Amino acid sequence: MKYYIVYLLYSSAPSLTYCSKEVIERGRKVTVPLKSSKKEAIVISEVYKPDFICDEIISITPLVYTPEQMAIAKFISEYYFSSFSEAISLFLPYRVGANLCVRPLGYEESYIASQSQGQTHRSAPTLSISQQHAYKQLLQKDKALLFGVTGAGKTEIFIALMAKMLEEGKTSIFLMPEISLSPQMEKRLKVYFGDAVAMWHSKITKKKKAQILEGIEEGRIRIIAGARSALFTPMPDLGLIIVDEEHDDSYKAMTRPRYHARDVAVLMGQKLGAKVVLASATPSTTSYHKYDVVKLDKPFIQTKKRYRFVSGDTINAPIIYALRSHYEEGGQSLVFLPTRGNFKYLYCSACGKTHTCPYCSVGMALHRKRRHLKCHYCNYTEAIREQCVHCSHAPLLSERIGTQEAIEIITEAIEGIKVEQFDRDSITTANKLVKALKRFESGESHVLLGTQMLSKGHDYPGITLSVIMGLDHIMGMADYRARERAISLLFQIAGRSGRAKEAEVLIQTADPGQYEAYLGDYEQFLKDELLFLEIADYPPFVSLARILIAHKDEAKASKITLDTVTKLKAFDAVEIVGHGKAPVERVANKYRFHILLKAKSRVPLLKALHSVDRREIEIDMDPVEFS
Repeated sequence: MKYYIVYLLYSSAPSLTYCSKEVIERGRKVTVPLKSSKKEAIVISEVYKPDFICDEIISITPLVYTPEQMAIAKFISEYYFSSFSEAISLFLPYRVGANLCVRPLGYEESYIASQSQGQTHRSAPTLSISQQHAYKQLLQKDKALLFGVTGAGKTEIFIALMAKMLEEGKTSIFLMPEISLSPQMEKRLKVYFGDAVAMWHSKITKKKKAQILEGIEEGRIRIIAGARSALFTPMPDLGLIIVDEEHDDSYKAMTRPRYHARDVAVLMGQKLGAKVVLASATPSTTSYHKYDVVKLDKPFIQTKKRYRFVSGDTINAPIIYALRSHYEEGGQSLVFLPTRGNFKYLYCSACGKTHTCPYCSVGMALHRKRRHLKCHYCNYTEAIREQCVHCSHAPLLSERIGTQEAIEIITEAIEGIKVEQFDRDSITTANKLVKALKRFESGESHVLLGTQMLSKGHDYPGITLSVIMGLDHIMGMADYRARERAISLLFQIAGRSGRAKEAEVLIQTADPGQYEAYLGDYEQFLKDELLFLEIADYPPFVSLARILIAHKDEAKASKITLDTVTKLKAFDAVEIVGHGKAPVERVANKYRFHILLKAKSRVPLLKALHSVDRREIEIDMDPVEFS
């Protein structure tokens, strides 16, 4: 009998010891008994017979995690403060017996094979002189930031790089922030690579995922494109990782392990010898500061773009006039709001209090279309209230316009106009996304109105107007990156218009001076912002960590916070920026506290954090969310 240390997958449990008559390699996925259930586990090492009775491993699967996967998982668990089990569970294992270094067909061979199967593909795209220059620079670098203005043709460079990998017998992973990029990008990739490319994200079915994994094992699928989780697919001979829209916060996981896919992609490239290309029209200050920059300065099709500032905080006369004018001239428009649905709160004009969730200390969002109030933290819902629960005054008022109300205002003011709602309340499935974009692409709808989803790289030549609302709200958020978020959004939304013809951009703000200096020059903003961040001691010049404490007993949560602060005070190289109640004090009936830490270097910060009792706290390394 042989004895093995194993970790249960998808668990924070400590390592366990089991026995087996078989010789089992390190990294093999097995099934083990645990009380009355069966659990999936990973074998870590063989050990001597312990002095206690061990249960026997039930079965040995044909799946194995590679040494590289295990090494990256170890880093994730130590840097992002999760268990090894939680970290390795991010990865999909390889099948034993499948040749992990199979040389797939080259690009030309792939083209010939697909032709014989009745598929028609284009040859690799013809690049402009500036695109060729960027392409050659990227090939010479192990990792780099492709900083290209919207419409500069970054996608053609991505396709050329992936085609180059296929010629060299290598595979590629192409990351995008959310599924909002998938339908249009899938269509473009299929034109060049056919069935050699597959999309991977949370909305695809279990059956479809199994088919994709089979295609990877058989060497038919050589390019995986999709959201954050696509990074962990078992691609053999990985040669390239592209992280498009690298600035996007959705690359940061908000549950344990709280990894950042962009940063893990860079690590994975180093471990596997793969090139890493980060790309954005509005790169993060961190990436711009940290990596070699390859620039695409001009759009592929140069058109005139007029910027105009308007006052107010709702859909007002100037906005309606612009929408009507572009609609009557046959153009299409985008309208951006920083909130989704009717995501606004009811408040009492008599006592001034906001109607809050009974289980969380946050206002309940008003969803006019579904006629209910919803807490976006714990998902508690109730009917819309007319009367204040604190002083009984009626009626309650609402503030801040949401997407549903904006649609009603526009359609009532402009006869015949069709508005497509484009937010997470309306686009709940991949199929709904495809249909909404198809209606807009065909001209059946005239306006795309929504939230941050609008900024995710959609490319429609008919858009001649971008209306950007709510930037002042984003600029005023309690976040050291508020300016970066607001200016980045301005460029992203403005960049959706004027791809093929002259366009207009309306920016609703009470302070045009905050934006005027940077219109048309995001790099100047990055340079100015980095000077501010360096003086103010913020990343990328320091490292940040946030400790989260939540408990049903408020006194207990407070004590854990104070005990943790006391422990951390022993580390001179770590600054305790602040501690106390979290901005949202209660969620799901748990009282929340937090501690914000800062250090010039990651090493002392990690040392301090590894010294504290982590049983009742969550640690968020390199946080992007502070509420």
